[in-house]
Amino acid sequence: MATATVQSVKRAGGSFLIEDHPVHEAFTPEDLTPEHRAIARAAREFFEKEVAPNLDAIVAGDRELAVSLVRKGAELGLTAVLVPEEYGGMELDLASSMVVSEELGRDGNFGGWIGAHSGIGTLPLLLFGTEGQKKKYLPRLSTAELIGAYALTEAHCGSDALAAKTRADLSADGTHYVLNGSKMWITNGGVADLFTVFAKVNGEQFSAFLVERAFPGVSSGKEEHKMGIKGSSTTAIYLDNVKVPVENLLGEVGRGHIIAFNILNMGRLKLGPATIGGAKAVLRISIAYAKQRKAFGAEIAKLGMIKAKLAEMAIRTFAAESMTFRTEGLISGHLQGFTWQEPDAAKRMMKAIEEFATECSMVKVFGSEMLDYVVDEGVQIHGGYGYHQDYAVERAYRDSRINRIFEGTSEINRLLATGMMLKRAQTGRLGLVKAAKGVMEEILAGPSLGGDSVTEERRLVGNAKKIGLLLLALAFEKFGAALDKEQEVVAGISDVLMETFTMESCLLRTEKTGAGADMTAVYLRDGMTRVDGFARTVLAACSEGDSLRTNMAVLRRFAKFEPVNAIALRRTIADRLIASGHYVV
Repeated sequence: MATATVQSVKRAGGSFLIEDHPVHEAFTPEDLTPEHRAIARAAREFFEKEVAPNLDAIVAGDRELAVSLVRKGAELGLTAVLVPEEYGGMELDLASSMVVSEELGRDGNFGGWIGAHSGIGTLPLLLFGTEGQKKKYLPRLSTAELIGAYALTEAHCGSDALAAKTRADLSADGTHYVLNGSKMWITNGGVADLFTVFAKVNGEQFSAFLVERAFPGVSSGKEEHKMGIKGSSTTAIYLDNVKVPVENLLGEVGRGHIIAFNILNMGRLKLGPATIGGAKAVLRISIAYAKQRKAFGAEIAKLGMIKAKLAEMAIRTFAAESMTFRTEGLISGHLQGFTWQEPDAAKRMMKAIEEFATECSMVKVFGSEMLDYVVDEGVQIHGGYGYHQDYAVERAYRDSRINRIFEGTSEINRLLATGMMLKRAQTGRLGLVKAAKGVMEEILAGPSLGGDSVTEERRLVGNAKKIGLLLLALAFEKFGAALDKEQEVVAGISDVLMETFTMESCLLRTEKTGAGADMTAVYLRDGMTRVDGFARTVLAACSEGDSLRTNMAVLRRFAKFEPVNAIALRRTIADRLIASGHYVV
């Protein structure tokens, strides 16, 4: 596998909140190797030469063209970056798959085709398949001879996947399972040849199966009429007494949730670079439009408020980029020396990804909301033209919205992010209790009178962590084991923790590489303002009266900061963007 410059120390998932991670451990985009950059360049050239000229036809519904382009991408290895060479793949590392996702994520329509095929359409087999299953299907998925799809969701249960009603009953002779039911919102559903289908054996044991379209009884519904990503194929899948050989059971009976949740973790991680690619594409066309559009006698790119928009679009992209690649580095820290030839290779890969499930959920939430912000501002910069279908930013605006629903809704992921950290704390895997006690002791001791040698940026990040720990302690004290029922409180805490992780990721990147110092300066202070707002809401739900007033005084102490001249910094950032014509740090 290609090797990234990643940490040699194994960190625990969620440890960012209770530990100071050394600068040298942070993986950043600047750490990508020449091989990674060559892979990114190949994916970028493929998109620009093959995909971009055909996007209008794909969006108009030319499914055959879309599939042919997926197969052209397969000829370059873009559909099988992680797959071992013996099954026709490139056998590269996780960072390689991330840069490919970024380049191909510039448009949600084709990105949906190739992302669903190479991600959720292939990874369940790669990570959970038997040797026989891999030999039978993986080489054909690697070349895109077979198009893959993932059939988890059902119309009545949405994010509550374990409430599925699709059944799988073992035949009397024990040679096959009979599947009955339906699936909803299946990406690539109209053309896929191989589905990973989740069903309950005997109506109870949630399990996964490899189902070929060629099996009698498998059919697709009509193409759904969607708000965005109209060029992707999205249909229902119907299973009518489908006989699936017992050899096509994926994993173990009753263990389908392990497959589903691990694949979702990977999908959440890879959604990060896809949204970054989309944001960079919209920023580029917004810069170009602002440079040629004139109003009040000058290009609008020279206007202060337009500069502020361009700069903030880039700052949030920088933040998403920093947290996403840092998360990849944390996972790769558990994969030092990894090869697919080692015993239990797939299990090691899954364990590494699962360790950082909290961070993967944060990447999904932040990236999807970042892209929504960027496309919205892109439309605003275009003015009335941004609302017209002749302009690419209009399509990007509609296409972006699905990302907050993909891979588990952002609401579900907010609950998961904090919930997983609390569960780890309860089992002793994460020292939240000790860290929270330390913060409470510091609060009782009062402000330190001694000098503080840390930088203002380091102080901001450190105080954001203290606020997060304070909220966790107060919420658990108030609600105890019933905290998971207080969804608004948990979500508010998650927003604080996500901002903290993002702030620290930006700071570590700047301290390590020198990149984006002005972006980090602005983001950290805006981030602390948001942390303060989220924390106020949570504190008011967890305390009242004198207790609330005391907690608010503590919050004011931790959240205070001296502002920087954000207007001047944003102008500097915008001038850099306008001069280059694209996203640049």
